[in-house]
Amino acid sequence: MTSQQHTVEKIGGTSMSNYEAVRDNIIFGERSNDELYQRIFVVSAYGGVTDELLEHKKTGEPGVYALFADADSDWAWGDDLTKLVKFLTDLNGKLFHDPMLKQQADQFIMDRVEGVRGCLIDLQRLCSYGQFQLEEHLLTVREMLAGIGEAHSAFNTSLKLQAEGVNARFVDLTGWRDHDLLPLDEKLKQAFDAIDLSRELPIVTGYAQCKEGLMRTFDRGYSEMTFSRIAVITDAAEAVIHKEYHLSSADPKIVGEDKVVPLGRTNYDVADQLANLGMEAIHPRAAKGLRQNDIPLRVKNTFEPEHTGTLITRDYVSEKPQVEIVAGHKGVFAVEVFDQDMQGEPGYDRKILEVLGRFKVRFITKDTNANTITHYVDSTLKHVKRVVKALKEVFPNGEISTRKVSLVSVIGSDMQVKGILARTVQALADEEISILAIHQSLRQVDMQFVIEESQYESAIVKLHQTLIEPLNHEYAIVAA
Repeated sequence: MTSQQHTVEKIGGTSMSNYEAVRDNIIFGERSNDELYQRIFVVSAYGGVTDELLEHKKTGEPGVYALFADADSDWAWGDDLTKLVKFLTDLNGKLFHDPMLKQQADQFIMDRVEGVRGCLIDLQRLCSYGQFQLEEHLLTVREMLAGIGEAHSAFNTSLKLQAEGVNARFVDLTGWRDHDLLPLDEKLKQAFDAIDLSRELPIVTGYAQCKEGLMRTFDRGYSEMTFSRIAVITDAAEAVIHKEYHLSSADPKIVGEDKVVPLGRTNYDVADQLANLGMEAIHPRAAKGLRQNDIPLRVKNTFEPEHTGTLITRDYVSEKPQVEIVAGHKGVFAVEVFDQDMQGEPGYDRKILEVLGRFKVRFITKDTNANTITHYVDSTLKHVKRVVKALKEVFPNGEISTRKVSLVSVIGSDMQVKGILARTVQALADEEISILAIHQSLRQVDMQFVIEESQYESAIVKLHQTLIEPLNHEYAIVAA
């Protein structure tokens, strides 16, 4: 495939669940037949499918993978896999009204699911012998199951578009019955060298099996890495992510859709700050390749196709200093280590980080003084208890305490606004919101406030009212 001025576009799961919106707003839009091509689409599984395959992202309710990994569940995973087949074929029934097309779609996904079922039965039987340990194969099982979701949505989308006269091409990166395990970049080069973007529309699985093992690093964020590397490998003019909402000045579910406004323009630094809070525009590792290759990233709203969305570039800085977004993270654990022997003794923080790393607990931010270090971690209570127990062993003379809090952050590409900290603190005080800690760096791209968990939504609303709404932005904070 020769280098061309094409785009690589990722479609999220919520959008994928509405085929008509994807077709009318993303694939076709106002384009003529000649303008349909020069695009690559990387698709996620339909909404809810990956939850059924792995585990529910928010509640933790077990899916097929979690049941298979649980030694006590015996054959419960098999029953769950059978329910999954019905769930997926029911989705096909809503999508395909032509019986022949539905039969094709059903046959495709049933072959995949039953193939996986046979593989898992064989693996379970093999691991009943002491020489083979199931734990050593679980990551592979997780990847194999995850790939079913993207294969299902990509195949269906290709089939529907072909029936509507588009020369769509299903590009399966899931490694289904592949003999070679290639590095990701090599796998992508091999896949796209054979594609003519001037007359073919590739519909690509968001999961890609590769030697690196995407889930080992990204878990369920793997599709963003696939999307990013395709953009880099094919030398895309622009990368585009289609989501349910705009990348906006705050969460519309908290502040109200009538109050928030799309950002319009921002940079990868701001995107990293959002990712740190768990509100990813794109995973920082996926953004790295785009940033290093000067590929702009555009985030668009699937359901508002006429809006240009938000363009993220490497070197953008707003013309005038201002707050671009109010975001945060609810339910954060503050893990505090107080030890009066800390003063003047190097290495305390390193020891804490070693414990956090051992339990794979991610910290969002931290603060420190002469004898106290506090890490604000994004984790479950179970993992935090394990961390605390380990810290007590490492620091027998220290006092280890935990507290559940929330983080609220105001972010912008340039926030060197005179008096902004005072205004922000006063706004929170006016709502009787107590600030437990404040973090602000010299780079002036964000300020973080640690507050009581119960006051999270009130703080987001108040800061948005104070710092963004008075400026009366309409189309976007800065037009893309």
